[in-house]
Amino acid sequence: MSALFFKRFLQRPWQIASIVPSSKALVERVSSKIDFDHARVIAEYGPGEGVHSRQIARRMRPDAQLLLFELDPAFSRDLERQFADDTRVHVINLDAARLPQELKRRGIPNCDYILSGIPFSILKIDKKVSLLQKTHDALAPGGSFIIYQVTNELKQHASPIFEEAESEYFLQNIPPMFITVFEKSNGRNGESHLSFQESRASANNA
Repeated sequence: MSALFFKRFLQRPWQIASIVPSSKALVERVSSKIDFDHARVIAEYGPGEGVHSRQIARRMRPDAQLLLFELDPAFSRDLERQFADDTRVHVINLDAARLPQELKRRGIPNCDYILSGIPFSILKIDKKVSLLQKTHDALAPGGSFIIYQVTNELKQHASPIFEEAESEYFLQNIPPMFITVFEKSNGRNGESHLSFQESRASANNA
């Protein structure tokens, strides 16, 4: 664990999911959910000090892009330093909810994968469901939203929005984490997703 990570955890514990960064085993397990041969655009919410980001950058295609949404300015500066020589990586010091606007600004139609370790459990229900809907809409048909969380409470809120979800409880991390992959329909069966209002109503009744 870097001194920067520990310092930011002490200053903003509500924004950081764990007191220690992800273990090497968790990083490898999460990245195994990504098909790097075909992924062209990957986004990550809350990369922190970049343990997952570095693994993704090492494995992704030369023509792929990695968008890192990091709200903490200190982490953002550190990520910019780490990836200064990699033009495929873009550090964005904005809220993850700005993903649709950033994709439009950069002329990117959608993402193949979106990864997140931000603590969704602390978000208010409206903001949580709104971000899930924006994430779903930003994914290409057949794309995946991959999360690693201490609790699995997000699954109940995401299930009305995403067509498929698979979870596993991963013990080789402190603390253990739920890894969940939410998949967006490829559209071939004519499936549609719920509107934001319908999703919010479903989550409130859960």
